[in-house]
Amino acid sequence: MSILVTGATGTIGSLIVERLADAGADVKALVRKQGKLNLPAGVAEVIGDLTDVTSMRAALRSVRTLFLLNAVTPDEATQALNALNLARESGIERVVYLSVIHADKYTNVPHFAGKHAVERMIESLDIPATILRPAYFMQNERMIQQVIQDYGVYPMPIGSAGVSMIDTRDIADVAVVELLRRDRASTALARVTLELVGPDALTGASAATIWSSALGREVTYGGDDVAAFEGQMASLGPAWLAYDMRLMMAGIQKFGMRGTEETGDRLQAILGRPLRKYADFVREATTAS
Repeated sequence: MSILVTGATGTIGSLIVERLADAGADVKALVRKQGKLNLPAGVAEVIGDLTDVTSMRAALRSVRTLFLLNAVTPDEATQALNALNLARESGIERVVYLSVIHADKYTNVPHFAGKHAVERMIESLDIPATILRPAYFMQNERMIQQVIQDYGVYPMPIGSAGVSMIDTRDIADVAVVELLRRDRASTALARVTLELVGPDALTGASAATIWSSALGREVTYGGDDVAAFEGQMASLGPAWLAYDMRLMMAGIQKFGMRGTEETGDRLQAILGRPLRKYADFVREATTAS
């Protein structure tokens, strides 16, 4: 029996596959196209698509534990709900699901609302699962790094409520701990929810200051204009996604994405080390560029 990792070609999924393989786990990586991913030795490639029920039924055979991550798409909730239903159909009682922090607060943001629906399914059916709720990813900043370096402006309109950004490597490490804990247990374990946050509550201004320090020149915060942000996003990708991101940024400005000290302490106990800091991530990013 094996651990099936969906989203295996993405930033987090690929890290999870590597770490599970290093731990000696029996791992299957779900991919849409054969040969798309350079997999670690011993990891089995499984061809399937979360939108294709037939392929998912086949992918879930001989699987004991499921890591469920699906991309932000218009049918994200349908993909996740179908995957969980098919997992139950296959008798899988060990699940780790990647949701998002404050899914219950950002009720008008499509990809948050979709993840909240999946959480409600897990809770109402008492599926033995770990629900991981990460805050905003530090690695998302790579999309704007060139803008920061070229124009001296931090353009993400994250406001001043505070965002405890988390490094995707920390998300992957926590996910692996939970996957192995569930996979190696003699019976299905009780459901648990973990908020995943970084150690610093960042604002637009404080993020700009950190970039200024790393670059050795002034970087200013571009401000809270979410309409302008939507326009910039729409010039680079689908309009529906740009609007979804605008709504998320408005929610961040209103609610923030902050973790408590107790949350951070719990994560560090799980990891057995400190959480990665935003300033360290920025230094890495600017050194590598």
